[in-house]
This record gives sequence, structure tokens and C-alpha cells, in this order.
Amino acid sequence: MKLNAHVTKLNLYDIVNVTGVAADISHVATNSEVKSFLGADKLAQAVTDVDLVIIPAGVPRKPGMTRDDLFKINAGIVKGLVEAVADNSPRAFICIISNPVNSTVPIAAEVLKGRGIYDPKRLFGVTTLDVVRASRFVRDIRPKIDAATLRIPVIGGHSGNTIVPLL
Repeated sequence: MKLNAHVTKLNLYDIVNVTGVAADISHVATNSEVKSFLGADKLAQAVTDVDLVIIPAGVPRKPGMTRDDLFKINAGIVKGLVEAVADNSPRAFICIISNPVNSTVPIAAEVLKGRGIYDPKRLFGVTTLDVVRASRFVRDIRPKIDAATLRIPVIGGHSGNTIVPLL
């Protein structure tokens, strides 16, 4: 995001360890300003008057963790973040990366509906990882294909049983 010429301000928020990351990103040679916001008491400030919010928040799936376990943790995190965005930047575009994406995006939609500001053209689930995985799987069975240029679109959910690559 820092490399995008249209980005003039980049706010980074987390409950831990965001200050160093923001400092490192601020060194990227562009004209945009980077600010860090650490802790729950800074969330509203981090998302006030912003145009785009990208939510990669949550925990990664750990060995032995079910998708339900992951959902229980990440759904609450996404819900709280989207509530803050709804209250402080109701016209912001919201991109959700938090897994399971096919479950966290509907949580966000319900929060926005509850606030009376839901617009399906402003809420997105980011599933680039599924596209990258599908492209790599095809590359594995067709070694002569250049994996760097291959893009296999996918539809469906984010779990093994529901991901459908469009070949």
C-alpha cells in the first residue's frame, strides 16, 4: 500500500507490535505518511476519516485447530474492527483477509447492516491466497508452465471442500 501513489496516509493498527512495523514501512521512499496506533484505545483514531480499511487481523490456523475454532476467534476480532470502521468511517471500503474469509465477510456485512450503512460494493473478501494456491497446484502437474504468470481463478468458499478452481 505504501508504494501506491494514490495512498497519502497509511494508518497501521494492532494490539501488539505495530510501532516497529510502521517505522520500517515509513522508510519506503514515497510521499505518504505512516502512523501507528497501538492498543484497543487507539482503534477509533486509527480508522477515523479513512477511505480504505484492510483487515488481515486474527490468528492463523494452528495444527489441530478446526475451522470452527479459528472462526470463533477471528469472527470476534473482525466484528470489533468493523464496528469501529462503521462508527468512524462509514463510507470506507473494507477488505477482509481474516480467515475463514467466507465466514468473516458475512459477519462484517451483518455489522454494517445493523448500523444501516451496508453497501455490497464497499465490502470485499480477499482470497488471493486461494488463487495463488490453485495456480501453484496447476504448475505442479504441468511443470513447463511459468507459475509466476499463471492465474487460476477460484470460486466458492475458503475450505478444501468448497474451493473450485476454474480451469
